[in-house]
Parts: sequence; C-alpha cells; structure tokens
Amino acid sequence: MDRRSFILSGAAAAIYASRLSAWHGAASVELGSIDGSVGGNNFTAVQFLDYLSSIKLTWAMISLPAPVLGDETAIRAIRAHADSLGIKLQLAFGSVCPSSRSFNAQLGTLEEQVARGLKASQIFGAKCMRCVLGSDPERPQIDMHADNMVKAVRGMRARIADSGVKLAVENHGGDLQAREMKAMIEAVGPDVMGVCLDSGNPVWMLEDPHMTLEMLVPYAETCHVRDSAVWKVPEGIAVRWVNMGEGNVDIDGWIKKFIQAKPGMPIIFENLVSGAPRVHKIYDPAFWANWPKMPASEFSRFLAVAERGKPTPAVPRPPGKTAGQQHIEDLEGCVRYTRDLLQRL
Repeated sequence: MDRRSFILSGAAAAIYASRLSAWHGAASVELGSIDGSVGGNNFTAVQFLDYLSSIKLTWAMISLPAPVLGDETAIRAIRAHADSLGIKLQLAFGSVCPSSRSFNAQLGTLEEQVARGLKASQIFGAKCMRCVLGSDPERPQIDMHADNMVKAVRGMRARIADSGVKLAVENHGGDLQAREMKAMIEAVGPDVMGVCLDSGNPVWMLEDPHMTLEMLVPYAETCHVRDSAVWKVPEGIAVRWVNMGEGNVDIDGWIKKFIQAKPGMPIIFENLVSGAPRVHKIYDPAFWANWPKMPASEFSRFLAVAERGKPTPAVPRPPGKTAGQQHIEDLEGCVRYTRDLLQRL
C-alpha cells in the first residue's frame, strides 16, 4: 500500500468510526414523556410512572398539584418509586413571571413558590426545572412581562444557583419568540436559566422549529418533542400539532440536530395532537400588532415551511374510544416512530 492509499484508508476509517459512534449515540438516546401527553387518564404520579415503565421509557416530567409540591414526604415517595423502576425525574413547574396571568398568587409569593419547586427538583435528583413565562394573554405586552420576569429571577439568583437546579424556561406557545427568549436568558444569566426546548410551540410563534432550535439549543437543559403540520389557507397560515412523522417540519432532522448538539440529553415527548388548526391571519394588518419586532428573515423561514405543507385536518376519534385512550395510543405510536428513527440515524 502506498502512502497516499494508507492516508486515505486511515481517513476513511476515521470517518467510519465517527459515523459508527454517532449511530450508537443516537440509538442509545433515552426517551421519556411529560404527564400531559396522557391527559384524560387521571393518572397519579405513581400510576404515570408505572405506565411509562410498561412502555420502557426512562424519563418522566411530572407536574405536581400544590398540596403535593409542599409535601416533601410525598415527593420522596414518588422519587423512591421512580428509582425502583429505573426512571429519572424532572418537575414541570408553572409561571415564574409575577405579572403573567398564568402566575397564581394564591399559592404564595413567587419566591415561596420557586423555593418549593427547587426543593422538589432536588428531591427528584433533577438538574433543571421546567417553567414558563405565560401564554397568549401576555403576548400584547410581552416586553413588559419579560422585563418583570428578568427582575424577579435576578432577585432569586443566589437561591437558584445554590440549589444546583437551573430554571428551564419553555419556549411556550403564545408568549416568547426564540430571539426574545435568548435575550431574556442572557439578561438573567445562563448559569441559572436555560431552556426547555419545545419542537412544537414554534409554529404557534410564526417560527420554523429548526430556526428556534438553532437559536436556543445552546441553552437547552431539557426538551419537549412533538411533530407539527403547517400549510397555507386563504386567511394565512394554519398549524396543527400531529403525531410524529405526520407533519412537514422535518421532525427527523430536528431530532438529529438536537441529539448532535446535546449528546446524552433525553428526548421527552409532549405529545399533544390538535383538533382544529390554529390560523395565523397574516394578511390582516391587525394580526401583526403582537409581532412588531419579528425580522423578515425569520418569518420567511416559517413561510417557506407553510409553502411546502398540505392541509392536514384532524381525524375524528373513533366512537367508544375515550380521549385518554386516544392519548395513550398516540404517545405509543410516537415512541415506536422515534425508536425506529434513532436506529436509522
């Protein structure tokens, strides 16, 4: 073998080894779900964990009702059950913006509520706590709400840092666009605040999910994954959340980018299949009052996704099947799809 052939063969071997390593990395990605994916079944936390174990998921994101969130004995019991099943836990917390309609002041001050959430997360053994700013009602005054959230979280920086649990703010449907969230995180400090990167919510925010990922994945601490369909209608652009593989946002490519950027981070499903589509009435000048700072370059990427789409109406639930049963069927289909995808990456 001459020197050139030797070098080329060595380079080919290196490329093969790199691809083999990437393949094994994708195939070994752990999967989980947030409890909202199986809404309608009235599962307790323990029942939800048992269900996830039955379909061999190893991560659970759980929302705890207020009485449980303040009960350390109950939280430790959930952790012990999860440990017995080999399931790792994260907490799905609510709003950390004091001016948001999503913030429930009846549960105590923001500082008191966050302290309970951080303690529960510590007991869970979690390194982050999913939270939100708000939703649609905040959009008309989003700059004000974001400023209020920054001030509030800055005032809790020491407590958050000492806890060892980062706030993982979801790019939530209705509130912050990716560039706004990035600015908020930088203002607070990425040492205490990151992102719960949601693949479905960008289509509510006029964003190509890949653009959202590119902007926010450096800050990702956890994720929510689901597929979306986006298409043109006479009024503008329609969007629906759909089961994995049924959309047109290249969810396969999104997952590939995510696991390459965040090796070792689990894929956590938030599988919410829409009924009627949400319609962005982009031809109505009044529609743009809530999006005055959106760059044309970002909107053009979303528009390109819509141009490639086709109408994807909801399929009626079969007679006799409950919403809870349908949610379980949908989630299990998404798990099968994603496991097959990971084997192919």
